[in-house]
Amino acid sequence: MMTRNDLMRHVGALLFVGAATATLAAGVGVPYPDGYRDWTHVKSMVIEDGHPLYESFGGIHHLYANDTAMAGYRSGSFPEGSVIVFDLLEAVSADATLSEGARKVLGVMVRDSAAYSETGGWGYEGWAGGDPSQPVVGAAAAEACYACHTAVEETGFVFSAYRE
Repeated sequence: MMTRNDLMRHVGALLFVGAATATLAAGVGVPYPDGYRDWTHVKSMVIEDGHPLYESFGGIHHLYANDTAMAGYRSGSFPEGSVIVFDLLEAVSADATLSEGARKVLGVMVRDSAAYSETGGWGYEGWAGGDPSQPVVGAAAAEACYACHTAVEETGFVFSAYRE
């Protein structure tokens, strides 16, 4: 069985490998979330050096949700059609400020219980640098994403919470 650290190293490798891994996404069907920056901003956070997930997910995180996912955040049950976006950017520290650098990856979860029954009803994908032509998770979603999200099954496999 893969440990959490092994999984995070694997996810990091998937997210940053590039074109060789991109072919895995063929036919998986998780769409790029066009216009997500106009959706509701759920939260932001920073993972700094020293955190166990820093190697794979270090940087500034912004999470966005479509209207359907927002209903799920409020009710505690995510309906079909919910989409949550994980926007990971480099954290740049200079002159006593922390600001956004280049986008590292854009990740998405799509709620479709019929299409993604083997991964808790969620489809997962990520795009290197946020480039829609560079999907990096594809057929490895169960191992690269879902395996970690099972730790939060009681919240619908969603790590984040919306603060009103």
